[in-house]
Amino acid sequence: MARPGSVAGIDVLGECVADIFEDHDRSDPDGLALRALPGGGPANTAVALARLGTPTRFLGRFSTDAFGTLFRARLSASGVDLSASVTTSEPSTLAVADLDANGQAAYTFHADGAADWQWTDSELAATRNDDAVCLHTGSLALIRRPGGSRIEDHLAQAREHATVSIDPNVRPLLVAPSRYRERLPHWCAVADILRLSEDDCALLTPDTGLDEACDTWHAAGARLVVITLGGNGALVSLNGERVTVTAPPVTVVDTVGAGDSFTAGLLHRLAALGHLGGRLDTLPLDDAADACSFAAHAAALTCSVPGANPPWADGSALRIDTEG
Repeated sequence: MARPGSVAGIDVLGECVADIFEDHDRSDPDGLALRALPGGGPANTAVALARLGTPTRFLGRFSTDAFGTLFRARLSASGVDLSASVTTSEPSTLAVADLDANGQAAYTFHADGAADWQWTDSELAATRNDDAVCLHTGSLALIRRPGGSRIEDHLAQAREHATVSIDPNVRPLLVAPSRYRERLPHWCAVADILRLSEDDCALLTPDTGLDEACDTWHAAGARLVVITLGGNGALVSLNGERVTVTAPPVTVVDTVGAGDSFTAGLLHRLAALGHLGGRLDTLPLDDAADACSFAAHAAALTCSVPGANPPWADGSALRIDTEG
């Protein structure tokens, strides 16, 4: 376990996704002008962690196509270590985003046969890092076949030396919610931290209150469950002890990447407080709430600019790079 104030490393395992948006700044009378931005929940989390100052390794599978080059450039520019990632000829995952009037994004995915889901046991074994205090994963890489089940096995081995964090990030257009419900008890058995959104909970436990859902996931093994509530902050549940933290007010441009920034802020703060590296046995509720308040601040700043552009650490404060 890292000492408070020390700099602890975190590994993030998962996918990169090209978010494709309509580009309203470029008119094209003969077609639809589009803009591709690098995204994907785990990749966004890795970027946010590195920008906050946490040494971060991203464990991903990069295509040799143009989008793979884009992903590598963005992660590297944010200071993410890519030395354990894989290069492959399989295509990148694409998500076409449609933003509503409130900046909420709905996605259409192009993901069949993509590089992100093709992890092999030998590739995962090569990523082992006993110096990392936490391994974070989730989203589509953990649920899509054939790689998802192999990642599950890898998590069981990683928890021998690291805290395990999972963000299911439910995508019902690609994977039926029933599949997530089936796998969630298995994930809780290896996860110390489970971070979900209120929307995730509506899909996973539509007839269950949030408190009851938290208790179910605690019973399955997850010690810390955090449910983000958008502008209403987050519900923090530590083995059944609960508190709600508020979110700072912000003018929302869009919510793309906000949940990923929240997860990064949570892990960054827990690492800085010296709580990662084990089963969170000594984590008090006050420190969990403190970490979630910091995370809510990081998420709010991400909502204040277009796309998944998480904040950078700037001394004791956070700043947004408006150039992306």
